[in-house]
Amino acid sequence: MPKDFRATTLERAIGRQLAGWRAERELSLAEAGQRVGFSSAKLSMMENAVQPSAPVDIMALGYVYKVPTPEWQSVVLRAQHAERARVRSGGGVRFDPAADFANLVFEATSLSVFTVDLVPAVFQLPGYTNAVLQDDDPVRTARLAMVREAWATRQGDRDPLVVRVVFAEAVLRQVVGGPRVMKAQLLHLMEVSEQETVSVRVVPRGAGAYPAMGSPFTLLGFPHRQHDDVVYLETFLKGEYVEEPGLTAECGARFARLREVALGEGESLEFIAEAAAQL
Repeated sequence: MPKDFRATTLERAIGRQLAGWRAERELSLAEAGQRVGFSSAKLSMMENAVQPSAPVDIMALGYVYKVPTPEWQSVVLRAQHAERARVRSGGGVRFDPAADFANLVFEATSLSVFTVDLVPAVFQLPGYTNAVLQDDDPVRTARLAMVREAWATRQGDRDPLVVRVVFAEAVLRQVVGGPRVMKAQLLHLMEVSEQETVSVRVVPRGAGAYPAMGSPFTLLGFPHRQHDDVVYLETFLKGEYVEEPGLTAECGARFARLREVALGEGESLEFIAEAAAQL
């Protein structure tokens, strides 16, 4: 394995698929490794994307696990693509970052979120989400529910996910779903903002122009050295991962400046309370 190996999101998805195959068959790492002729350490590194998964090794696992041929062939194609292009996914290989995003939230140690007109997905209540999507996008609704659940699950971890959020005042003033739905959402924001692992800051309208204005993004940080930071961008058309270190570092710098422009946590909490009281 190269010393500078950095797993792409596609390679991480492949690792999760391999782990899923083994879990479905209720095999330990040692048992599975013995069957396929791998050490348990190698299999663990493949599943956790600490090293690349060679297509021939995936083929062997598919055979030993008795995975349906079309399924393991699909994963082999992904691995072959990852060998050719380790930074960007695409080239006809079906990989949807919007569908995968909840998995990254579950694996991350830190989440830095900037939004301009919506409450961040991790903190959205179902009623708010349904009002945003107007009940006509069940797939995206389900994906947002998975993001919420990933964050909620991590709160009970020994190493909980740290979430830092910055959003424009417009998020508080847009009455999504009507006054009752919006008030419940704002009260929920106030509740979660009091958790030690959560930071919520608001950029007031009086701040004028600010960094990343009009460009929402989510920056994810991970515990493994082989897993670089990832930026997630999403429109109503699709989601996209940005993995180039220079670009993710720029997003980190922008987010730091956003926090400086925004109100502090205490002032932001008062701001949210005031908006809720007006509904």
